[in-house]
Amino acid sequence: MKAINKIYSNDLGISFFWKQEKYISSPKIQLVFRDIGFLLTINELKDFSNSCTATIKLQYCSQCISLQQSRSLLLRTPSDKIDLAVNKEEILQIQELISGTIFRVELQDWIKNSIN
Repeated sequence: MKAINKIYSNDLGISFFWKQEKYISSPKIQLVFRDIGFLLTINELKDFSNSCTATIKLQYCSQCISLQQSRSLLLRTPSDKIDLAVNKEEILQIQELISGTIFRVELQDWIKNSIN
């Protein structure tokens, strides 16, 4: 864990900066959940959050017995070629992870800019 600066975590995943990127003007954020890692800019994270919101609003499969367990939702990712099959509980955890990450990164930037 010495190679990273943790931003946020929840039961599903973690977000962090790689320490070797701290001198880059706009470092990318590593978002890891369900054995998948995404290296994203803050704007890509915001787009991903919007995809979560759109997916949550979708109707669930009428054939599914357990909406909490069935991976009947298809979540668009920042990669045009990758979508994830998720259940209701996972999509809520993913969105919370992304929202918490965005909040902390923007708060850190605001604090840094208000000091200067």
